[in-house]
Amino acid sequence: MFIGEHTFKVDSKGRMSIPAPFRRELEEGDPNAAATGRPRMVIVYGADTQKMLQVYTQSAFEKLAADINALPRGTKRRVMLQRLILNKAQPTEVDPDGRLVIPAALRAKIGLENEAYFAGVGETFEIWKPETFRAEDDLNTDKWAEEMGEDFDPLSLLAGDEGL
Repeated sequence: MFIGEHTFKVDSKGRMSIPAPFRRELEEGDPNAAATGRPRMVIVYGADTQKMLQVYTQSAFEKLAADINALPRGTKRRVMLQRLILNKAQPTEVDPDGRLVIPAALRAKIGLENEAYFAGVGETFEIWKPETFRAEDDLNTDKWAEEMGEDFDPLSLLAGDEGL
C-alpha cells in the first residue's frame, strides 16, 4: 500500500528519486522485479483537466486493464475508460539508479519543474507539482469542512454511505 507524502528534486532530464517505501511496493507489484531489479510501473495521465499523474504497480494496472476489458464491448463506459485510462498510460520502470524518469510531455502537462510531490493514496500514488497539490488540498479541505462541519471526523465516513 502506498501511503504518506514525500517531496523530491527533479533534474532537467525528468529524473527523480522514488520514496523508498514506494520502491518496495513497486517491487512487490511486479512479478519480474526480482529477476530484473527494475520494477515496472504504469503512469496514467488521464483527462486533460487532471492536474497530477497517477502511478500503478504493474500488477495493479494489469488488473485494472482486465476490469476495463471485461465491460461489454462498445459501451460508453468501456470506451471512456479505454480512452482515459488505457490510451493515456505510459509504461516505465525504475532506472538502474533507483529513480523514476518522467517524460517531458508528462512533466509539461502538470507543470512539473524542480520538485515533485508524491502522494500515497492506497493502491496507487500520485505525482504532483507541489504548489498545485497544496492549492487543491487546501481547496478540498475547506470545502469538506464546510460540507461536513468543523468537528468532522474523517473516520466517520467508514460508518456508512450518506450519498458521498
